[in-house]
Amino acid sequence: MTIGPVMLDLVGTTLLDEDIERLVHPASGGIILFSRNFESPEQLHRLIARVRKVAGREYIIAVDHEGGRVQRFRNGFTRIPPMAWLGDLYQKEKTKALEYAHELGWLMAAELRDYDIDISFAPVLDLDFGLCDVIGDRAFQSDPLIVTKLAGAFIAGMHEAGMSATGKHFPGHGAVSEDSHLELPVDTRLFVEIGMADLIPFERLIRKGLDAVMPAHVIYERCDPNPAGFSSYWLQQVLRKQLGFDGVIFSDDLTMEGAAFAGTYPERASAAFAAGCDMVLVCNNQQAAEQVLESIKLPLDEPVSERLEKMLGAHVEVELMGRRWMNAVEIAAEGVNWAQERTCE
Repeated sequence: MTIGPVMLDLVGTTLLDEDIERLVHPASGGIILFSRNFESPEQLHRLIARVRKVAGREYIIAVDHEGGRVQRFRNGFTRIPPMAWLGDLYQKEKTKALEYAHELGWLMAAELRDYDIDISFAPVLDLDFGLCDVIGDRAFQSDPLIVTKLAGAFIAGMHEAGMSATGKHFPGHGAVSEDSHLELPVDTRLFVEIGMADLIPFERLIRKGLDAVMPAHVIYERCDPNPAGFSSYWLQQVLRKQLGFDGVIFSDDLTMEGAAFAGTYPERASAAFAAGCDMVLVCNNQQAAEQVLESIKLPLDEPVSERLEKMLGAHVEVELMGRRWMNAVEIAAEGVNWAQERTCE
């Protein structure tokens, strides 16, 4: 049975009957976990094992675990610093910053893979122009070439631990001040401006085998009237054809206010698929999830199914609590201290 094209969430820390109904739906292909789904490492192991058993098929389990502000699991997991620390370090010690980026990518992915979690939606490839608080220190840097190098090292570490990487938020969320969770941002730049900055990390990392991309709920009004996640111009003409991307395109959450542009929840899903998304995320609204599931027409095209299957985690032998893990934990602690000192300034 192929992986369905809808990624859902769960209500709480155990699998409820209503979760199971959605999980076994043939259009369901994955879940994304949030902090409300985490109580302890032991509970998380039980929950994921239960999801795997109930699904009874290949199923993508995901989480947003970038580090810094966006890390859903804390107790029992290493605190990963914000990526801006690596960008700051790169200005002083390039070699060390690249080494640390690789080890932090490995650490983040290794700890999640130990729980049989397939992917973390990372890294952020947005540029920090100092305008967008919702991005901010989640971004490595403002220089696209530095972002490319650091993100490339971070991705290499993820791959080494058996996890595919998702670059977000295509073609770039850093040049708008609005938060697309709450409203629909509009970027007024010309394509050439975006191409000479924001697109560079995506373009160069795609050449190196970037596994997946998540587009932004942002309108780039001088390029196309639709938000990128609902735009065949951005997803098919630019991403697929111009940049040659052949990996998975995940929508951002369709319940975000930035997605309301496309209409009802089934209409949002339909528009995202028509634009070129392979899998849509529907989170924090169970009624919306059910509406989207019932609107999906199966089976999927074979290339879509094959792309989604490649996002499943690889089984790699990783020695947690070993020397490499301890060294990586020390690196992470250094970055967390940097972030705390920066907050206090």
